[in-house]
Amino acid sequence: MKRATVGIIGGSGLGETILQKAGGQPIDVKTPFGSPSAPPILANWEGVEVAFIARHGEGHHLNPSAIPYRANIFALKKLGVSSIIASGATGSLREDMQPAHLVICDQVIDKTNRRDNTFYDQGLVAHVEFADPFCQTLRELLAKAGEKVATTIHHAGTYVCMEGPQFSTRAESNMHRQWGGDLIGMTCMPEAKLAREAEICYALVALPTDYDCWRPVKQGRAKDELLTEIIGNLKKATENAIALIHEALRIMDTSPRTCACHDALKMAIWSDKNAIDPELRDRLEPLIGRHLADN
Repeated sequence: MKRATVGIIGGSGLGETILQKAGGQPIDVKTPFGSPSAPPILANWEGVEVAFIARHGEGHHLNPSAIPYRANIFALKKLGVSSIIASGATGSLREDMQPAHLVICDQVIDKTNRRDNTFYDQGLVAHVEFADPFCQTLRELLAKAGEKVATTIHHAGTYVCMEGPQFSTRAESNMHRQWGGDLIGMTCMPEAKLAREAEICYALVALPTDYDCWRPVKQGRAKDELLTEIIGNLKKATENAIALIHEALRIMDTSPRTCACHDALKMAIWSDKNAIDPELRDRLEPLIGRHLADN
């Protein structure tokens, strides 16, 4: 099977750009958790072997709760990915985080409740540290790359991840602001948690497209006009995110990482390793194999 170093998860705009700029081909990857959202596209972009997954599937047919997050992350791990750069549209909860800006998130508030959020739910108990949900090394790389991108980039932001697919009520939107949330979205969790469990560095570039519903809309403004503006903001933000990822790949050191993300399971497996079922060991080998080698 072909291998990749960097995983990219995002919308169809990113995938189309990768195909245009780097070519690439889809590859079928089997996982114990079913099929990924779409076959990963393998390509060489700026000298880096990348694997792109369209988070919502081909044609955007998967709602946020239906995305096979475990299959997506497992597939990237199986392909050899050690770092993931994810992007996703969000609503802004802060006046200064304007539509079409980019935000390199540093914190998350997880409000999801219908999603499988761990690989280790049967026969093995693992408690990974998650105080800092995004890889600091990867965030610093994106911040450095952002110096070459002609847009405003915020180097920190708290992402509130809601279940959806409905948007927030105005009361909820104001509550999220009081909590200290900067952005509201539906796809960051459990993606980041699973990446940590898979010992993959993960960073998220959020793409604000609007101000959620906390900020009053000018009276008399037609809804179709507002939607057109949001779609335009998403297009512009996606172009900015593509430019940022492109610059990040240009300066990325693809040698083996030494940050804590790659040893997330070292102290996290609480189960008696000698008692773990051999079938489970085999099933999760890409994730846990090196930690059970001596047992």
